[in-house]
Parts: sequence; structure tokens; C-alpha cells
Amino acid sequence: MATARNQQVSLIDTCYYHCISRCVRRAFLCGEDKVTGQSFEHRRGWVEDKLLILSQTFAIDVCAYAVMSNHTHLVLCVDVEQAKAWTIDEVITRWHQLFKGTLITQQYLRGEKLISPLQKMLEETAKVYRARLTDISWFMRILNESIAIQANKEDGCTGRFWEGRFKSQALLDEAAVIACMAYVDLNPIRAKIATTPENSHYTSIQQRISAAKKSQQPNQLCPFIGNPRQDTPKGLMFELKEYIELVELTGRCIREDKRGYIDSNLPHILIRLNISTEN
Repeated sequence: MATARNQQVSLIDTCYYHCISRCVRRAFLCGEDKVTGQSFEHRRGWVEDKLLILSQTFAIDVCAYAVMSNHTHLVLCVDVEQAKAWTIDEVITRWHQLFKGTLITQQYLRGEKLISPLQKMLEETAKVYRARLTDISWFMRILNESIAIQANKEDGCTGRFWEGRFKSQALLDEAAVIACMAYVDLNPIRAKIATTPENSHYTSIQQRISAAKKSQQPNQLCPFIGNPRQDTPKGLMFELKEYIELVELTGRCIREDKRGYIDSNLPHILIRLNISTEN
């Protein structure tokens, strides 16, 4: 029997979760169908774009992701404190980026004055929306439904595109978080559809490397902030340089149960990409 989602996600224990969604039918999410020769590669962009847009609307940060041929891997971090700091106006505005809302929320955003009973109803509605904007199930539902609608329309069919539910795994400590992120970022290499992190398309590691070349971090991904201190901003308690090196080192390990690995003859990744330690 499947475990109830509210028993799998406990923000009291951890705010980090590894989520996996898998296609239910033979048609690919992405990649090329070897039977028909039809390419679905462009759908990777659909997933990546929608994922990063949702991360700016929800109080949920994307730590790592990889879009594969028939499934997706995400490492998500729920930021409840961020959601608590939003005003009612911010909550309603964010929800209207996703749905039409109610007649009352529409009146509110038009600037119409609400009588006392309607104002109370608005506050109750905002409370519901605020909770949903920190809910991984809502995040995954909107992501997967939007991709399914686009894919079904393109394929000229109806019915399920994804399995009934996404899989969710709690990451209970920092070691689990960083290990899972590296696992997710290495998926294309292990599947032998990429040879290095920098050419692993539609992954968070490629985004981080591209930004690091410009001495930046991607705005739409949870940033690395280094060792914790009193004035620490929100982010992952690791150095970006160390994480890139960890992904590279782990990817060079040859595993019997995986086809791909990073060639040991390649130069060190920071040398290969001409990224200085300062960057």
C-alpha cells in the first residue's frame, strides 16, 4: 500500500526532498524514440523552464535537477520562513501567477474595497494559498500537469502521461543533501548521454558551471553560501568549488551497475573550464 504523502513530507524533520517523476507510457518525455525516429528533445526545455519559473513563485528552492529521457530528478528545499514573511498581497499575487483565484481575490487585486465579511474571507483564502505555496505536492502537480498537457497536445492523444504519483525521499542531514545533489547531477553521465558535467544538458550542474565562469551563481537555483556564520544568507552550507569538484570526482568512479563515467584522462574540471578558485 502506498504511503500517504503527509507521512513522507515532514518539514519538522527536514526541508530537503528528492523527488522523482516517471512517464507511464512508452512515449518518451524527451530523447529520441528509436522505433519511430521522432525526437522529443525539445521537451527537456519545457520541463527546465517551467521548473525554474515555479521556483520563483513558490517558497520552494531548487537545489539540483536533471531532466532525463523518461523521468526527472529534483532536489527541493521548502522555505517556510520565506512564505511566512509574505504579505497577503504577495501571496494573492503569486497564486494568481498560477491560477485565476476567486472572485474575491480578483476584486482585491483590482484594488476594489472589500466589506468586512469579504475581507475576512480573503484572509482565510490567503492562508490556504500560503500553505499551498510551501507544499511540494502542489509544486509537483503544477509542474507535471503543465508538461502532460503540452505533451498530450503534441502527441494528439489523451490519458495519463506520468505515473500516478511522484516519488519523494526525505534528505535528513547535510551529507544526504549533498550526496543526493551529486547523484542527480551525474544522471546524464551515468546513463552515458553526456561525458562531462559541463556538457550535461538540462541539469543544475551545467547551469552552475555556466554561471561560475562569470563569477556568479544562477538566480533560479538555491545558492552555495559556504560555511555557516552568524550573518549567513539563505543557501546551501557548502562551497561551490568543492561541490563542482565532488561531482567531478564522483563521476570519475567506475560503477559496475552504471554504463557511464568521466574519463580519468581528462584534466581537472577547474583547469578544463578555466575557472579560477576566486570565481
